[in-house]
Amino acid sequence: MKTISIVIPVYNEQENLVVLHERLAQAFDGVRDRSFEVVLVDDHSGDRTPDILCALAAKDPRVHWVRLSRNSGSHTACTAGLDHATGDAVVIMAADLQDPPELIPTLLARHAEGCQVVWAVREQREGESWFTKTASEIFYWLMNRLTNLNLPPMGADVLLADRRVVEAFRRMPERNLSLFAAISWLGFRQASVSYVKQSRHAGQSKWTIRRKIVLAIDSFVGFSYLPLRAMCYIGILAAAVGVLWAACILVLKLMGVTQQVGYASIMITLLILGGLQMLMLGILGEYLWRALEESRRRPRYFVESASVEETTSQSLPPRG
Repeated sequence: MKTISIVIPVYNEQENLVVLHERLAQAFDGVRDRSFEVVLVDDHSGDRTPDILCALAAKDPRVHWVRLSRNSGSHTACTAGLDHATGDAVVIMAADLQDPPELIPTLLARHAEGCQVVWAVREQREGESWFTKTASEIFYWLMNRLTNLNLPPMGADVLLADRRVVEAFRRMPERNLSLFAAISWLGFRQASVSYVKQSRHAGQSKWTIRRKIVLAIDSFVGFSYLPLRAMCYIGILAAAVGVLWAACILVLKLMGVTQQVGYASIMITLLILGGLQMLMLGILGEYLWRALEESRRRPRYFVESASVEETTSQSLPPRG
């Protein structure tokens, strides 16, 4: 009998964990030809989450937990979960119950058809503002057009990955990496199912504006060189405009036409060019900083404690 691992990152979700476990157990009961394990990765929570995880693991032998030594973000927590999952396929989902556990049988059905990656695509999003929905749609539109990825246009927060996909992902040692973007980049046979993303059961979302911006930057920098090329195009355009403007002034001067350039015009030009230069330096800095991070070869995370050992594979490169 094949085993399915459910990897769930957890950060200050004490109000959701018991209900999450109950709904997961009900979803498992509807699948008779699979066994399950649940790997809950505590991203160094500060509430009662660790105690609840220990209680759930003591109550249900299918539940395992891993606690990271510091808060590292949900994508790093998912990576730790993949390193500790032992299933023939892995489902990644959130702990806030916005992504219903009842999706699991549907994902497994597509996996049984031969799909190695199954995305759960958000058809609707309950309880989310117009701004959040629009920003998400713009992000995925840009990712699909400015990178070599093929992400679901409406976005996805749940996926199933076959063991081959998981092992391939584990061979990617990058530290600042968007998990879902990386899995999309890997290829394999991919499919999707639609679902309605529900409102949070309890608590507040940990995805702040800052975290979303960081994820967007990691996604673009990790899978696109377009920002660097755009810098060249902007530089060429600015230089061309400067040459044309200088030619116009020279022609007017030779024709005896007085051309007065006001202080405001000069300041506007300086501010625009200065802003573009700072933006270009910032883009270069993002790429250089990531190169520095990779050269240090620091592990992506450290485990403070765990109820399950990390899986190993002879095909994996040693961790730096």
